[in-house]
Amino acid sequence: MTPARALPQAAGPLDDALAARTAGPGWLSLALLDARNHLLHALAGFEAPGVPPGLRALAWQGALRSAAFQERWLLHRPSSEAGLDGAEAQAWMAETLEAALEQLDGPGGSLDAAERVARAHQALLHEDRLGEHLAVLLQRGAPPARGQRPPLWLPATRWQMGAGTGEPGVPFNEWGREEAAVPEFEIDAQPVNWQQYSEFAADGGYDRPELWGEAGWQWLQARADVRGSAAEEAGARRAPRHVAQLLGGVLVQRGQVGGAGLQRAAPGQAVMHVSRFEAQAWCRWAGRRLPTEPEWVIAAATAASRGFVWGDVFEWVAGSARAWPGAGPAPAGCVDLPPPAGSQAVLSGASFATRRRRHHPHARRFAPPGHDHAFCGFRSCAV
Repeated sequence: MTPARALPQAAGPLDDALAARTAGPGWLSLALLDARNHLLHALAGFEAPGVPPGLRALAWQGALRSAAFQERWLLHRPSSEAGLDGAEAQAWMAETLEAALEQLDGPGGSLDAAERVARAHQALLHEDRLGEHLAVLLQRGAPPARGQRPPLWLPATRWQMGAGTGEPGVPFNEWGREEAAVPEFEIDAQPVNWQQYSEFAADGGYDRPELWGEAGWQWLQARADVRGSAAEEAGARRAPRHVAQLLGGVLVQRGQVGGAGLQRAAPGQAVMHVSRFEAQAWCRWAGRRLPTEPEWVIAAATAASRGFVWGDVFEWVAGSARAWPGAGPAPAGCVDLPPPAGSQAVLSGASFATRRRRHHPHARRFAPPGHDHAFCGFRSCAV
Protein backbone atom coordinates (compact mmCIF):
# COMPACT_ATOMS: atom_id res chain seq x y z
CA MET A 1 0.00 0.00 0.00
CA THR A 2 1.17 3.56 -0.63
CA PRO A 3 0.66 6.42 1.82
CA ALA A 4 -1.92 9.06 1.01
CA ARG A 5 0.86 11.69 0.82
CA ALA A 6 4.47 12.04 1.85
CA LEU A 7 4.89 13.86 5.15
CA PRO A 8 7.16 16.90 5.45
CA GLN A 9 10.46 16.41 7.26
CA ALA A 10 9.43 18.36 10.37
CA ALA A 11 6.92 15.80 11.66
CA GLY A 12 8.14 15.63 15.27
CA PRO A 13 5.57 18.06 16.71
CA LEU A 14 2.84 15.71 15.53
CA ASP A 15 3.56 13.71 18.70
CA ASP A 16 2.85 16.73 20.90
CA ALA A 17 -0.10 16.07 23.24
CA LEU A 18 -0.83 19.78 23.71
CA ALA A 19 -0.96 20.39 19.97
CA ALA A 20 -3.36 17.47 19.61
CA ARG A 21 -5.80 19.45 21.78
CA THR A 22 -5.28 23.03 20.65
CA ALA A 23 -3.69 23.17 17.17
CA GLY A 24 -5.16 24.84 14.11
CA PRO A 25 -5.53 23.84 10.44
CA GLY A 26 -1.84 23.60 9.54
CA TRP A 27 -0.95 21.12 12.25
CA LEU A 28 -4.20 19.22 11.75
CA SER A 29 -3.56 18.75 8.04
CA LEU A 30 -0.18 17.17 8.75
CA ALA A 31 -1.59 15.10 11.59
CA LEU A 32 -4.43 13.75 9.44
CA LEU A 33 -1.90 12.70 6.81
CA ASP A 34 0.24 11.08 9.47
CA ALA A 35 -2.77 9.24 10.91
CA ARG A 36 -3.74 7.93 7.46
CA ASN A 37 -0.22 6.71 6.75
CA HIS A 38 -0.18 4.97 10.12
CA LEU A 39 -3.57 3.40 9.38
CA LEU A 40 -2.47 2.11 5.97
CA HIS A 41 0.63 0.60 7.55
CA ALA A 42 -1.56 -1.12 10.15
CA LEU A 43 -3.89 -2.43 7.44
CA ALA A 44 -0.92 -3.96 5.61
CA GLY A 45 -0.43 -6.22 8.63
CA PHE A 46 -3.79 -7.82 7.90
CA GLU A 47 -2.51 -8.99 4.50
CA ALA A 48 0.01 -11.35 6.13
CA PRO A 49 -0.44 -15.10 5.65
CA GLY A 50 -2.52 -16.69 8.34
CA VAL A 51 -4.70 -13.68 9.13
CA PRO A 52 -8.33 -14.87 8.95
CA PRO A 53 -10.28 -13.29 6.07
CA GLY A 54 -13.02 -12.26 8.47
CA LEU A 55 -10.53 -10.29 10.57
CA ARG A 56 -9.10 -8.66 7.47
CA ALA A 57 -12.59 -7.65 6.39
CA LEU A 58 -13.30 -6.23 9.84
CA ALA A 59 -10.15 -4.10 9.70
CA TRP A 60 -11.06 -2.70 6.29
CA GLN A 61 -14.60 -2.05 7.45
CA GLY A 62 -13.20 0.11 10.24
CA ALA A 63 -10.93 1.98 7.83
CA LEU A 64 -13.80 2.74 5.48
CA ARG A 65 -15.91 3.97 8.37
CA SER A 66 -13.09 6.29 9.42
CA ALA A 67 -12.94 7.78 5.92
CA ALA A 68 -16.73 8.01 5.89
CA PHE A 69 -16.53 9.94 9.15
CA GLN A 70 -14.39 12.54 7.39
CA GLU A 71 -16.72 12.59 4.42
CA ARG A 72 -19.79 13.19 6.56
CA TRP A 73 -18.46 15.60 9.19
CA LEU A 74 -15.83 17.55 7.24
CA LEU A 75 -17.24 17.49 3.71
CA HIS A 76 -20.95 17.46 4.55
CA ARG A 77 -21.73 14.90 1.88
CA PRO A 78 -23.35 11.46 2.14
CA SER A 79 -21.02 8.57 2.83
CA SER A 80 -20.25 6.51 -0.28
CA GLU A 81 -18.10 3.67 1.06
CA ALA A 82 -20.70 0.92 0.66
CA GLY A 83 -19.55 -1.96 -1.55
CA LEU A 84 -15.97 -0.75 -1.97
CA ASP A 85 -13.00 -3.05 -1.54
CA GLY A 86 -9.38 -3.43 -2.61
CA ALA A 87 -7.82 -0.73 -4.80
CA GLU A 88 -11.19 0.97 -5.23
CA ALA A 89 -11.49 1.42 -1.48
CA GLN A 90 -7.95 2.82 -1.20
CA ALA A 91 -8.60 5.29 -4.02
CA TRP A 92 -11.83 6.48 -2.39
CA MET A 93 -10.12 6.89 0.99
CA ALA A 94 -7.34 8.95 -0.61
CA GLU A 95 -9.82 11.15 -2.48
CA THR A 96 -11.89 11.73 0.64
CA LEU A 97 -8.85 12.74 2.66
CA GLU A 98 -7.61 15.13 -0.04
CA ALA A 99 -11.03 16.79 -0.18
CA ALA A 100 -11.19 17.01 3.62
CA LEU A 101 -7.76 18.70 3.74
CA GLU A 102 -8.81 21.22 1.09
CA GLN A 103 -11.97 21.96 3.07
CA LEU A 104 -9.93 22.42 6.25
CA ASP A 105 -7.38 24.76 4.64
CA GLY A 106 -9.82 26.70 2.45
CA PRO A 107 -12.10 29.65 3.25
CA GLY A 108 -15.29 28.21 1.77
CA GLY A 109 -17.83 25.59 2.73
CA SER A 110 -20.89 25.62 4.95
CA LEU A 111 -18.91 25.54 8.23
CA ASP A 112 -17.05 28.43 9.81
CA ALA A 113 -13.34 28.11 10.51
CA ALA A 114 -13.73 27.22 14.19
CA GLU A 115 -16.23 24.45 13.44
CA ARG A 116 -14.02 23.02 10.69
CA VAL A 117 -11.10 22.86 13.12
CA ALA A 118 -13.23 21.25 15.83
CA ARG A 119 -14.52 18.60 13.43
CA ALA A 120 -11.05 17.94 12.05
CA HIS A 121 -9.89 17.26 15.61
CA GLN A 122 -12.72 14.75 15.96
CA ALA A 123 -11.76 13.10 12.66
CA LEU A 124 -8.13 12.84 13.77
CA LEU A 125 -9.14 11.32 17.11
CA HIS A 126 -11.33 8.81 15.27
CA GLU A 127 -8.50 7.69 12.99
CA ASP A 128 -5.95 7.56 15.83
CA ARG A 129 -8.31 5.36 17.82
CA LEU A 130 -8.82 3.06 14.84
CA GLY A 131 -5.08 2.54 14.38
CA GLU A 132 -4.86 1.55 18.04
CA HIS A 133 -7.81 -0.83 17.67
CA LEU A 134 -6.16 -2.59 14.73
CA ALA A 135 -3.10 -3.29 16.89
CA VAL A 136 -5.42 -4.91 19.42
CA LEU A 137 -7.08 -7.04 16.74
CA LEU A 138 -3.72 -8.39 15.55
CA GLN A 139 -2.25 -8.66 19.07
CA ARG A 140 0.96 -7.08 17.85
CA GLY A 141 3.51 -5.47 20.13
CA ALA A 142 4.07 -5.39 23.87
CA PRO A 143 5.04 -2.88 26.56
CA PRO A 144 8.71 -2.62 27.56
CA ALA A 145 10.10 -4.67 30.43
CA ARG A 146 11.01 -2.45 33.38
CA GLY A 147 12.97 -2.91 36.55
CA GLN A 148 10.95 -2.68 39.74
CA ARG A 149 10.74 0.76 41.34
CA PRO A 150 9.53 1.57 44.85
CA PRO A 151 6.09 3.15 45.35
CA LEU A 152 5.76 6.93 45.64
CA TRP A 153 4.17 9.02 48.36
CA LEU A 154 2.27 12.09 47.17
CA PRO A 155 1.08 14.88 49.47
CA ALA A 156 -2.52 15.90 50.07
CA THR A 157 -3.78 18.38 47.49
CA ARG A 158 -6.79 19.78 45.68
CA TRP A 159 -6.95 19.03 41.97
CA GLN A 160 -9.10 20.16 39.07
CA MET A 161 -10.39 17.12 37.22
CA GLY A 162 -11.52 17.53 33.62
CA ALA A 163 -10.09 19.72 30.89
CA GLY A 164 -12.82 22.34 30.45
CA THR A 165 -14.58 22.84 27.14
CA GLY A 166 -12.47 25.43 25.35
CA GLU A 167 -9.91 23.29 23.55
CA PRO A 168 -11.21 21.86 20.23
CA GLY A 169 -9.17 18.66 20.44
CA VAL A 170 -10.12 17.60 23.97
CA PRO A 171 -12.11 14.32 23.88
CA PHE A 172 -15.67 14.80 25.07
CA ASN A 173 -15.29 12.45 28.03
CA GLU A 174 -12.81 14.95 29.51
CA TRP A 175 -15.08 17.98 29.17
CA GLY A 176 -16.22 19.80 32.29
CA ARG A 177 -14.56 20.48 35.62
CA GLU A 178 -14.65 19.07 39.12
CA GLU A 179 -12.39 19.92 42.06
CA ALA A 180 -11.24 16.92 44.07
CA ALA A 181 -9.77 17.06 47.57
CA VAL A 182 -7.24 14.22 47.74
CA PRO A 183 -5.52 13.10 50.98
CA GLU A 184 -1.88 12.01 50.84
CA PHE A 185 -1.45 8.60 49.24
CA GLU A 186 1.08 5.98 48.22
CA ILE A 187 0.92 4.73 44.61
CA ASP A 188 2.96 2.25 42.57
CA ALA A 189 5.57 3.91 40.38
CA GLN A 190 4.62 1.61 37.48
CA PRO A 191 1.87 -0.85 36.56
CA VAL A 192 1.72 -4.31 38.10
CA ASN A 193 3.89 -6.66 36.03
CA TRP A 194 3.68 -10.32 35.04
CA GLN A 195 5.95 -11.47 37.84
CA GLN A 196 3.73 -9.85 40.46
CA TYR A 197 0.56 -11.13 38.84
CA SER A 198 1.83 -14.68 38.44
CA GLU A 199 2.41 -14.82 42.21
CA PHE A 200 -1.28 -14.04 42.71
CA ALA A 201 -2.28 -16.85 40.33
CA ALA A 202 0.16 -19.31 41.94
CA ASP A 203 -1.37 -18.53 45.35
CA GLY A 204 -4.79 -19.65 44.13
CA GLY A 205 -6.05 -16.17 43.33
CA TYR A 206 -8.47 -17.46 40.72
CA ASP A 207 -10.01 -19.94 43.21
CA ARG A 208 -10.72 -17.64 46.16
CA PRO A 209 -14.18 -16.02 46.04
CA GLU A 210 -13.36 -13.65 48.89
CA LEU A 211 -10.91 -11.81 46.63
CA TRP A 212 -13.40 -11.12 43.89
CA GLY A 213 -16.63 -9.82 45.37
CA GLU A 214 -20.01 -11.01 44.15
CA ALA A 215 -19.98 -9.34 40.72
CA GLY A 216 -16.37 -10.31 40.06
CA TRP A 217 -16.90 -13.93 41.06
CA GLN A 218 -19.96 -14.22 38.80
CA TRP A 219 -17.94 -12.76 35.94
CA LEU A 220 -15.09 -15.19 36.58
CA GLN A 221 -17.36 -18.25 36.59
CA ALA A 222 -18.93 -17.12 33.33
CA ARG A 223 -15.47 -17.09 31.69
CA ALA A 224 -15.35 -20.90 31.67
CA ASP A 225 -16.74 -20.86 28.13
CA VAL A 226 -14.48 -18.09 26.83
CA ARG A 227 -11.76 -19.21 24.43
CA GLY A 228 -8.36 -17.60 24.20
CA SER A 229 -6.88 -18.10 27.68
CA ALA A 230 -5.94 -20.87 30.08
CA ALA A 231 -9.67 -21.23 30.77
CA GLU A 232 -10.13 -23.47 27.74
CA GLU A 233 -7.92 -26.17 29.26
CA ALA A 234 -8.62 -25.75 32.97
CA GLY A 235 -12.40 -25.48 32.69
CA ALA A 236 -12.41 -22.01 34.27
CA ARG A 237 -10.42 -18.85 33.82
CA ARG A 238 -6.99 -19.06 35.43
CA ALA A 239 -5.17 -16.22 33.67
CA PRO A 240 -5.82 -13.02 31.71
CA ARG A 241 -7.03 -13.21 28.12
CA HIS A 242 -4.44 -14.56 25.64
CA VAL A 243 -2.29 -16.11 28.38
CA ALA A 244 -1.58 -19.80 27.85
CA GLN A 245 0.55 -20.36 30.97
CA LEU A 246 0.95 -18.38 34.19
CA LEU A 247 3.04 -20.56 36.52
CA GLY A 248 6.81 -20.27 36.65
CA GLY A 249 6.81 -18.02 33.59
CA VAL A 250 4.29 -16.16 31.52
CA LEU A 251 3.69 -17.67 28.10
CA VAL A 252 1.46 -15.18 26.36
CA GLN A 253 -0.35 -15.80 23.11
CA ARG A 254 0.46 -12.30 21.84
CA GLY A 255 1.22 -12.89 18.18
CA GLN A 256 -1.26 -15.63 17.45
CA VAL A 257 -2.93 -13.72 14.59
CA GLY A 258 -0.98 -14.30 11.42
CA GLY A 259 0.98 -17.30 12.64
CA ALA A 260 3.48 -15.79 15.08
CA GLY A 261 2.57 -18.38 17.70
CA LEU A 262 3.23 -18.31 21.44
CA GLN A 263 5.74 -15.93 22.96
CA ARG A 264 7.11 -15.70 26.48
CA ALA A 265 6.52 -12.35 28.16
CA ALA A 266 9.28 -10.79 30.23
CA PRO A 267 8.47 -10.78 33.96
CA GLY A 268 8.99 -7.00 34.07
CA GLN A 269 6.38 -6.24 31.40
CA ALA A 270 3.13 -4.67 32.55
CA VAL A 271 0.33 -7.21 32.79
CA MET A 272 -2.21 -6.86 29.95
CA HIS A 273 -5.72 -7.95 29.03
CA VAL A 274 -6.94 -7.96 32.61
CA SER A 275 -10.48 -6.98 33.50
CA ARG A 276 -11.11 -4.61 36.37
CA PHE A 277 -12.44 -7.59 38.29
CA GLU A 278 -9.01 -9.22 37.99
CA ALA A 279 -7.27 -5.98 38.94
CA GLN A 280 -9.43 -5.64 42.05
CA ALA A 281 -8.87 -9.28 43.01
CA TRP A 282 -5.09 -8.85 42.78
CA CYS A 283 -5.28 -5.71 44.91
CA ARG A 284 -7.28 -7.50 47.62
CA TRP A 285 -4.80 -10.37 47.55
CA ALA A 286 -1.88 -7.93 47.91
CA GLY A 287 -3.58 -5.92 50.68
CA ARG A 288 -3.78 -2.86 48.43
CA ARG A 289 -6.41 -1.06 46.33
CA LEU A 290 -6.88 0.52 42.93
CA PRO A 291 -6.10 4.24 42.77
CA THR A 292 -8.95 6.68 42.42
CA GLU A 293 -9.08 8.59 39.15
CA PRO A 294 -7.88 11.85 40.82
CA GLU A 295 -4.97 10.02 42.45
CA TRP A 296 -3.91 8.54 39.13
CA VAL A 297 -4.16 11.87 37.30
CA ILE A 298 -2.24 13.75 40.00
CA ALA A 299 0.58 11.20 39.89
CA ALA A 300 0.73 11.23 36.07
CA ALA A 301 0.75 15.04 35.96
CA THR A 302 3.21 15.72 38.79
CA ALA A 303 5.37 12.68 39.58
CA ALA A 304 7.03 11.74 36.27
CA SER A 305 10.30 13.32 37.44
CA ARG A 306 10.16 11.11 40.54
CA GLY A 307 9.83 7.90 38.55
CA PHE A 308 6.08 7.58 37.90
CA VAL A 309 5.85 5.66 34.60
CA TRP A 310 2.65 5.51 32.58
CA GLY A 311 1.61 4.91 28.98
CA ASP A 312 2.63 1.24 28.79
CA VAL A 313 -0.97 0.03 29.22
CA PHE A 314 -4.33 1.59 29.94
CA GLU A 315 -4.94 1.39 33.67
CA TRP A 316 -8.08 0.58 35.59
CA VAL A 317 -8.99 3.02 38.37
CA ALA A 318 -11.62 2.91 41.08
CA GLY A 319 -15.09 4.38 40.62
CA SER A 320 -17.71 4.46 37.87
CA ALA A 321 -17.51 6.27 34.55
CA ARG A 322 -19.31 9.60 34.48
CA ALA A 323 -19.11 12.95 32.76
CA TRP A 324 -17.54 15.83 34.65
CA PRO A 325 -19.93 18.61 35.78
CA GLY A 326 -20.50 21.27 33.15
CA ALA A 327 -19.58 19.06 30.20
CA GLY A 328 -22.61 20.24 28.26
CA PRO A 329 -23.96 18.65 25.08
CA ALA A 330 -21.78 16.42 22.92
CA PRO A 331 -20.31 18.06 19.80
CA ALA A 332 -21.13 16.94 16.28
CA GLY A 333 -19.51 13.63 15.43
CA CYS A 334 -18.40 13.03 19.02
CA VAL A 335 -16.23 9.93 19.54
CA ASP A 336 -16.60 9.66 23.33
CA LEU A 337 -20.26 9.63 24.32
CA PRO A 338 -20.84 9.09 28.07
CA PRO A 339 -22.27 5.70 29.09
CA PRO A 340 -25.37 5.24 31.24
CA ALA A 341 -24.67 6.11 34.87
CA GLY A 342 -22.96 3.30 36.78
CA SER A 343 -22.69 0.96 33.79
CA GLN A 344 -18.99 1.27 32.99
CA ALA A 345 -15.60 1.81 34.61
CA VAL A 346 -12.68 4.11 33.80
CA LEU A 347 -9.36 3.30 32.15
CA SER A 348 -6.80 6.07 32.61
CA GLY A 349 -3.81 6.98 30.47
CA ALA A 350 -2.70 5.29 27.27
CA SER A 351 -1.02 2.13 26.01
CA PHE A 352 2.08 1.39 23.93
CA ALA A 353 -0.24 1.19 20.90
CA THR A 354 -1.67 4.68 21.50
CA ARG A 355 -0.25 7.48 19.37
CA ARG A 356 2.04 9.70 21.45
CA ARG A 357 -0.12 12.75 20.79
CA ARG A 358 -2.86 11.05 22.82
CA HIS A 359 -0.66 10.57 25.92
CA HIS A 360 -2.13 13.16 28.28
CA PRO A 361 -2.64 12.84 32.07
CA HIS A 362 -6.35 13.64 31.74
CA ALA A 363 -6.92 10.98 29.05
CA ARG A 364 -9.62 8.51 30.02
CA ARG A 365 -11.63 5.73 28.37
CA PHE A 366 -14.85 4.06 29.46
CA ALA A 367 -15.37 0.28 29.39
CA PRO A 368 -17.39 -2.37 31.26
CA PRO A 369 -15.49 -3.79 34.27
CA GLY A 370 -15.31 -7.18 32.52
CA HIS A 371 -13.59 -5.72 29.45
CA ASP A 372 -10.25 -7.44 28.74
CA HIS A 373 -9.70 -7.10 24.99
CA ALA A 374 -7.63 -3.90 25.02
CA PHE A 375 -4.07 -3.44 26.25
CA CYS A 376 -5.32 -2.77 29.77
CA GLY A 377 -3.57 -3.28 33.10
CA PHE A 378 -3.47 -1.56 36.50
CA ARG A 379 -1.36 -0.33 39.40
CA SER A 380 -2.15 -0.20 43.11
CA CYS A 381 -2.22 2.14 46.11
CA ALA A 382 -1.64 1.55 49.81
CA VAL A 383 -4.85 0.95 51.75
